[in-house]
Amino acid sequence: MAKNSRRQMMNAAALALAGAAPVAAQGQGSGSWKKQIVGGVVRSGHLLFLSGIGGWYPERKPKPGDVREQTADALTIMKESLKKAGSSMENVLKVQVALVDPEKNWEPMNEVYNTFFLKDRPARSYFGSTGFRRAGQLLQIDCIAYVD
Repeated sequence: MAKNSRRQMMNAAALALAGAAPVAAQGQGSGSWKKQIVGGVVRSGHLLFLSGIGGWYPERKPKPGDVREQTADALTIMKESLKKAGSSMENVLKVQVALVDPEKNWEPMNEVYNTFFLKDRPARSYFGSTGFRRAGQLLQIDCIAYVD
């Protein structure tokens, strides 16, 4: 089976998010789109959904650190999770970032973010947040990626 283009994967992601049933295409039956949990990642067809990756977990580090450190930690968790699910950071289609105090934290978060996505960066959106359940956490990241 030929590799799907990034555009085809984005279209499939948009359909999935809109709740539309995918058309059986490229030799895939409708059964291949069922939801599966793969190492903590939700998979549907060729799409992977990772949500709620926090910038700080006390069981991993005793102190929260700054937004640069939390961005690196969250994106490292994302990278490891994608690898376990058979994908990679190069296959990330969309990222959403929830960020505490974006006026202060946007630039340092973005500097670290750009070291994880060197070329063909995914679509990205962000929104400001007043905080998270865990005091000291400065961001939370979600992503949609594809896997062959």
